[in-house]
Amino acid sequence: MWAQIMPALRIKIFFTVLLGVIYPLAITAISQAIFPHQSNGSLVEVGGKVIGSELIGQNFSKPQYFHPRPSAAGNDGYDPTSSGGSNFGPTNQKLIDRVKADVAKFRKDNPDYDGPIPADLVTTSASGLDPDLSPDSALAQAARVAKARGVSIEQIKQLVGQSVQAPDLGILGEPRVNVLRLNLLLDRQYPAGR
Repeated sequence: MWAQIMPALRIKIFFTVLLGVIYPLAITAISQAIFPHQSNGSLVEVGGKVIGSELIGQNFSKPQYFHPRPSAAGNDGYDPTSSGGSNFGPTNQKLIDRVKADVAKFRKDNPDYDGPIPADLVTTSASGLDPDLSPDSALAQAARVAKARGVSIEQIKQLVGQSVQAPDLGILGEPRVNVLRLNLLLDRQYPAGR
């Protein structure tokens, strides 16, 4: 009996050490050497203080900032410890009511915009913490931001254009704008209350 148990036990210990200790340490070392910013969470610092991550959406609600996608993460949204979508189907009345409320809020907050509202401004992402918007969603908010900052809409549109990130490797995904990075750029170029 022990002749069969001992080899199995040795294999279990070997693979536990290999895959549970050595492999994770090797991957961590490689990622720290090659991609240190990404492997540390893509944290964004201002004045030596971490203010967020490029990978996690944050709630910006003041009129002088670009607003992110709605969030279903946590009770009040934007809770990184409770990432997840609402999982409501397209005919679910709660989803329909929430989208209608988001459309009404967008129209109230952006009275100068009269075009079709981009879908990502009124729908949540699968994680509930999407840090990016489509360029159309950012441009739909440009008039409100320009008015709140006291600058021309063309200046804000130019800033949005500078912030558009191309699809990864030129083919993966869609063009996008990182809301945190755009709002930081906005604060640097056109501080609120100038």
